[in-house]
Amino acid sequence: MEKFISLAHGDGGELSHRLIRDLFIDAFGEKDRAMLDAAILDIAGGKMAVTTDSFVIKPIFFPGGSIGKLAVAGTVNDLAVSGATPAYLTCGFVIEEGFPVADLKQVVTDMAKEARKTGVSIVAGDTKVVERGSADGLYINTTGIGVFEPNKGCSFECSEGDAIIVSGTIGDHGIAVLAARGELGIAAPINSDCASLNGMVSEVLSQTSGVRMMRDPTRGGLATTLVEIAEDFQLTLQLKELAIPIRSEVQGACDLLGFDPLYLANEGKVILIVADSEKEKILEILRKFPEGRDAAVIGSVIDKQKGRLLLETPLGSRRMLTRLTGPMLPRIC
Repeated sequence: MEKFISLAHGDGGELSHRLIRDLFIDAFGEKDRAMLDAAILDIAGGKMAVTTDSFVIKPIFFPGGSIGKLAVAGTVNDLAVSGATPAYLTCGFVIEEGFPVADLKQVVTDMAKEARKTGVSIVAGDTKVVERGSADGLYINTTGIGVFEPNKGCSFECSEGDAIIVSGTIGDHGIAVLAARGELGIAAPINSDCASLNGMVSEVLSQTSGVRMMRDPTRGGLATTLVEIAEDFQLTLQLKELAIPIRSEVQGACDLLGFDPLYLANEGKVILIVADSEKEKILEILRKFPEGRDAAVIGSVIDKQKGRLLLETPLGSRRMLTRLTGPMLPRIC
């Protein structure tokens, strides 16, 4: 393990994976719970989902959202893609001395608005203020609690031939935040996809029974998330490059700056692995929602033992995709 923490340890890629595996899981255990976006716990009378997240995005206001909206939506989505119905949130604020009260009010207003929209209650919290220079304005930590409804959820059992679906265009959040920073001289006319997806996910789970698993492709993007699924569940997944929805503005910015959109962060997308027989019905449901109008089948499960992610190129060749191995965009969520 490296001697010092770098920004790359927080980008959701290979260094993040090794830090979690070799330090936190080694100390705390619970490896199986680390495979999902939320821990699924047995309680009297049923099951509950619990997740926690910290938000350190820079800048705190960006096209399509703010750190407040992101804190609620990101936590709600982690619960929803685990098959649970989000119910309660807690929130902790670390505020730097000198932070504008007007900005804090706007962040809290955004949180309250998103919580009402999703139907969750913010029931507890904490506030700490640190000396000027000890933090970068504002950090938010959240914990989310969700409940499981009878006969509604994911099976977490995949079969060869299952379809891989993404609910919309990838990389929107990463490019929107990069443009908002104004550091690289680009002005991409695109908003972040930051959105709560629990309503859309709930509709899919209510009307179908073929959802194997879902994940939220945030840090590390689509590719890193699917690599984690492939390794954790010992699957060989194959994507079709031409089938992956990417906005032309995002692709253009990536071409200019040397980024790969497969590894850019998303904050309003869900990956679903579903029974092939139900893929068209699930696409129809997703496309009824604004957040899912660009949903597409992008690949399939082709083997149940190898633990790898393959990409079929437009020329018909295949290459293996790995986790993000170097820093791309730090402080993205």
